[in-house]
Amino acid sequence: MKLKNAITDIPGIEVGQAQDEDALTGCTVVLCRKGAVGGVDVRGSAPGTRETDLLDPINLVDKVHAVVLAGGSAFGLDAASGVMKYLAEQKIGYGLGRQRVPIVPAAILFDLGLGKSNRHPDPEMGYAAAAAVGSGPIAEGNAGAGTGATVGKIFGLAGAMKSGLGTASLDLGGGVIVGAIVAVNAFGDVVDPASGQILAGARPTKLGPVKLGGKSRFADTMEVMKSFAGRTILGVATRSNTVIAVVATNAKLTKAEATKVAQMAQDGLARAVRPAHTMLDGDTVFALATGQKKADVSTVGAYAAEALAQAIVRAVRAAKSAGGLPATE
Repeated sequence: MKLKNAITDIPGIEVGQAQDEDALTGCTVVLCRKGAVGGVDVRGSAPGTRETDLLDPINLVDKVHAVVLAGGSAFGLDAASGVMKYLAEQKIGYGLGRQRVPIVPAAILFDLGLGKSNRHPDPEMGYAAAAAVGSGPIAEGNAGAGTGATVGKIFGLAGAMKSGLGTASLDLGGGVIVGAIVAVNAFGDVVDPASGQILAGARPTKLGPVKLGGKSRFADTMEVMKSFAGRTILGVATRSNTVIAVVATNAKLTKAEATKVAQMAQDGLARAVRPAHTMLDGDTVFALATGQKKADVSTVGAYAAEALAQAIVRAVRAAKSAGGLPATE
């Protein structure tokens, strides 16, 4: 099977997106019509989420029918209602007698400062994204939940760079596939996991000097954090950052194992974003398992981390300049 290098390489996983390019916001829906065992790991300290308690392994419902990633800060959680409406119309959901209740967890990122803060993902946008789902290639960069995403914000948006949405997949052999999709809106810098070189991140401003006497394009968030200016900035920095992602596999996993995969996938985030999981980020990773193949959970988790790291790099490389912010292009 030739892979598209997208989360839609997982049989049964579809993705749909909608965005408001003028307001620089959008949403991404990862849909599984037959349901998928779900897990979640919230590692950042400023998250915005919906239905994550349901995914705790001690709780009853083990399958979800879609996951929504959206911009718009807490307003963007409304997009999940539109996805529920679409799924209900398709008679997809958790059976309760003659009723079907779609299970739709969601996570949001803050993009209100880049575009038009009075417009954000809503039920209509969520419905449109769900209605547009497919199993083909996925638009990356300034698309869906990545439309207004930015990175490198230790100096605020004045020194940030445009980021976006990325996806990737890996063949583990034996018919087992792992994929990831991510909207990258990190406080920190995105780095090449192999070299540690910054690909997109904080740019020098009057608040912070260029590292190495003006020889670098980047300020290097880690270096700035330990400086006097960095310590001062961190005391007043806003909690307007997060990386939100879904990793998926066709492996057969329990709810507890799916949660473990979500936890392990966070390692990929930490490889590609520096620093990760700060008090100023809401880093959240969902895991979905469609259950067609037997596989070792540790192997699936290890490659979920790798797929997520690759997807993060693709997100910044596919991004285009917008809102007055440069991209890597």
